Amino acid sequence: MAEDSEDFLDPDLDDGGDISASSSPVVIIDGDDERQLYEHFRFVADKGQALLRVDKFLVERLQKSSRNRVQQAAEAGCIIVNGKPVKSNYRVKPLDVVQVVMDRPRYDFEVIAENIPLDIVYEDDHVLVVNKPAGLVVHPGHGNYSGTLVNALAWHFKDNPDYDVKDPRMGLVHRIDKDTSGLLVVAKTPDAKTDLGRQFFNKTTRREYVAVVWGRPDPPAGRIEGNIGRSLRDRLQMAVFPDGSQGKHAVTHYTTIEPLGHVSVVKCVLETGRTHQIRVHMKHIGHPLFNDARYGGDQVLRGVPSAAYKAFVKNCMDVCPRQALHARTLGFRHPYTGEEMDFSAPLPADMTTLIERWRKRMLNGEG
Repeated sequence: MAEDSEDFLDPDLDDGGDISASSSPVVIIDGDDERQLYEHFRFVADKGQALLRVDKFLVERLQKSSRNRVQQAAEAGCIIVNGKPVKSNYRVKPLDVVQVVMDRPRYDFEVIAENIPLDIVYEDDHVLVVNKPAGLVVHPGHGNYSGTLVNALAWHFKDNPDYDVKDPRMGLVHRIDKDTSGLLVVAKTPDAKTDLGRQFFNKTTRREYVAVVWGRPDPPAGRIEGNIGRSLRDRLQMAVFPDGSQGKHAVTHYTTIEPLGHVSVVKCVLETGRTHQIRVHMKHIGHPLFNDARYGGDQVLRGVPSAAYKAFVKNCMDVCPRQALHARTLGFRHPYTGEEMDFSAPLPADMTTLIERWRKRMLNGEG
């Protein structure tokens, strides 16, 4: 959550620590947006309940939950009163039914520390910046309970008293897809997590991606705006709802760096961070990421599909067996010193080789 797939993981809203899910789904209908959420906590106000802000009401009842955490939950639409989402300033009345809900049930599992090598770009007492390789899942979830970045972090921070290794999302404030490579910042303390989370929420961080896409974007640079939400046809995909009827506001800025015949190298700058944002937005304008199987980029989408050309494309996909997307730069304000910090990670070998092969083909006049 960007989750591109760097969608924002609210540092004080994730379903770890003091929230345990029940199995009862709660369907919330807000206009045309129907969401199936899962109840984590449910309280019924007493008959003699005095009017009280819902954030204060919940802080008194949820162990280890700060008021900031509860307020962030309200902003995300995860606090429901009598079946409808409410903001922090809602005043609880007698017999109100107050629920804390999330998009999915929490999986009860223990985070196992695993000695997985980390490419650490920067580290101090407050933050860590890591260059994640393609193929590494960021955090444990259904089907991925080990071998993740979080398991690696649990090992790396096993002797750090400020780092809660029992929290499956620990210091994560944003994420990128399993098959996207590049930079992530990890908070090492609760205060750093809150501060960095606020920066991502307020869109003051700086994130730049490099992608290889099919075709030549026209115009070569532009702004893509369109709400992103779960596809109505395929629940494993996200989709663009340009009329704003569903999904969340999303904006991506792109610039063509190098046209290479039937593909182009583009730079993408995120203004927002939604699940699969770059992948979905680039497909929306007709230029799926190269070898992005989920969004159709693993097919020959440009060029005459001769046997030789199809063999070349297959070879390129073998060289880069994932969506060609890399989180190249990351900038943020240091949560303790206030210093503006910027980091970069070079393109990994698979994308570099992929680009070189398309460049060589074009220089040979093969298009």
